[in-house]
Amino acid sequence: MIMKKSSILAILGLSGFVVMADNWVVSPILPSIAAGIGIDPVRAGLLITAYMIPFGLFQLVFGPLADRFGKRQVITVAMIAFTVGTGLSATGATLTGLALYRALTGVFAASVMPISLALIGDLFPMEERQSAIGTFMGVSFLGQGLSMAIGGTIAYLVSWRGVFATYAGLSVIATTLLLSIGSRIPSQRNPQSKMLAPFAGLLTKRASVLTYLVVLFEGILIIGSFSYLGSYIARTYRFDNLIIGLIMTAFGVMAVLGGRVSGRLAMRIGRRAVLTVGLVLACVSDAVVFWAGGVLPALVVGVGLMGLGFMLAHSTLLTIATEFASKARGMAMSLVAFAFMGGGGIGTALGGRLIKAGGFPLLYGCYSLALAALVAFAVTVVRDVGTGNVRPVPSRTE
Repeated sequence: MIMKKSSILAILGLSGFVVMADNWVVSPILPSIAAGIGIDPVRAGLLITAYMIPFGLFQLVFGPLADRFGKRQVITVAMIAFTVGTGLSATGATLTGLALYRALTGVFAASVMPISLALIGDLFPMEERQSAIGTFMGVSFLGQGLSMAIGGTIAYLVSWRGVFATYAGLSVIATTLLLSIGSRIPSQRNPQSKMLAPFAGLLTKRASVLTYLVVLFEGILIIGSFSYLGSYIARTYRFDNLIIGLIMTAFGVMAVLGGRVSGRLAMRIGRRAVLTVGLVLACVSDAVVFWAGGVLPALVVGVGLMGLGFMLAHSTLLTIATEFASKARGMAMSLVAFAFMGGGGIGTALGGRLIKAGGFPLLYGCYSLALAALVAFAVTVVRDVGTGNVRPVPSRTE
């Protein structure tokens, strides 16, 4: 029995919800983790990098595996291991141990978002694809948004360890659904799929390489900006985890809104225009934090603009990337995730150095200027796809 597309999006979205909830929760509870294991919050930023770099690197492994053995099958196996890693994170007693558990979790979380997006690319025609991607990303980042409030509340009432234990429990539910009714999700296998050759095709095409480069800098600057918002709020306002989580929920709420409208906007004004608007909003967000972060209403607006800008920009880049290689979509989307999350790890590490050198204003001032430069670069190199303006980019992998 073939599943409805809405049901497929719901099941994939729940898995994405859990992964993103776990992925982004470290930022608002970073001060509590640092206090709990007796280190400085900036040093604790290693936990974000420890998760994101393996998350990015292992996209390159799971993409080819998904193309060869089936996208749904790979997601299911990875979710089982992800559940174990998240549960172990609740037991970490030192920075080294906790960083290892977060790295393990990041390895297996690596498959869920890009391979789900590749599966959506397989199942949804181009005219429906950005809306479907936006819906999936919106549900997934609702997990990120609610994670701020839920994680902050649990950390406030129980401890930061209870946060990871709770997300391990949610992961059990998502994994059970994938193993049961989710087993009917259509999932093509390509036993002849090559493990490395399609990457060469993707990385020798100017259009795809330049798009991946934009994604890399998007990850550096947007994730790098977001990673320290929790610590910035804690240091500026002396709020507890509950209030920090509620403020940062604005990111998730606006990301959901961005996911809902991105497809319609793309068909009306073109994908490159939507990308431009998204990056401009992210730039404005960092500028708001830099200039007016000490004014609470302005800060909330800035956090919300970051979520909206991120989703408009990222859903557009994802949709464009689905057309690079229809027969090796797992690899194409893996390269996007590799660039984005690897960039996030770099951006977080670089952000820590900027904070040490000149405090939070230096971080948000520099990243705002860099995002302005990225807007100009993206407008120059990224092409519209599937909006009636430009034909899809051909690929050697097809």
